[in-house]
Amino acid sequence: MQKLNIGRLDLNLFVVFEAIYREGSITRAAALLNLSQPAVSHALSRLRERLEDPLFVRRGRDMVPTPRARELILPVREALQGLQGCLTHQDGFEPTQARRTFVLGLRDGLEARVLPPLMQALANEAPGVDLQSLTVGRRELASSLAAGRLDLAMDVQLPVDADIRQAHLMDVPLMVMLRAGHPLAGETLSLADYLAARHVLVSSRRRGPGLEDFGLAQAGHHRRIALRCQHYQAAMATVAATDLLLTLPDMLARDLSPPGVVVMPLPVRLPPLSLYLYWHMDQDADLALHWLRQRVLASAAAHR
Repeated sequence: MQKLNIGRLDLNLFVVFEAIYREGSITRAAALLNLSQPAVSHALSRLRERLEDPLFVRRGRDMVPTPRARELILPVREALQGLQGCLTHQDGFEPTQARRTFVLGLRDGLEARVLPPLMQALANEAPGVDLQSLTVGRRELASSLAAGRLDLAMDVQLPVDADIRQAHLMDVPLMVMLRAGHPLAGETLSLADYLAARHVLVSSRRRGPGLEDFGLAQAGHHRRIALRCQHYQAAMATVAATDLLLTLPDMLARDLSPPGVVVMPLPVRLPPLSLYLYWHMDQDADLALHWLRQRVLASAAAHR
């Protein structure tokens, strides 16, 4: 590759590059930058020619970055953030004056715990800041953070690369929910009765064990999953109307329990559900995201 003269390179091309990387789409990047789609395509063509690399390849509807693009994205973002800071003379983040939308990756059930106190804090401290909450598959979490499609994500402890930062939020014990008139709804629930019962599992996957099933298997136990569904509210409504049992985090049982159910301790010792906050390391210098992380961590600490 020929050595590039930075003085002869249009730096706006890297703004377009970052937007395509962030959005995974030329159309969405154009909307983000308030440009026409042909203008974004033309800018990408110019950058491809100068860097002698396709930078993105189309897979279905997505623009997937090449290895060269993945190598460039971090220094490009750092350079753009540094330039923006110089131009705006930003000495700090002023929440009351901020106008920004943050995107959070929250799985089902966590929204009810995270969003109410967080929106209350925003209303009091940063009324111009908005939030979007999205469900992102665990396999896509790291790539979505790296691409900027997510600002923060909350999930169980996951194996992630070194460029993904993480902070422990809380450990949540597991409980059992069943209808109030259930034959097992007494003072205690035995392990034998728990294992003999039919269960609901909340999962976005079509097959495979739940997190609690891994713990049960390690202890040599197995349970029957009679219903697999996607959302805790649907599972709770089903439990309230049937003899099925639902194993769920304690905080969800407290936050979301419908009428007509009882919550009992799990009759086997399993590790608690450890929740973590995730973000990409290239966001460490973003003062606004640092402020938001502190608000999320403070909210989690207040509800442990």
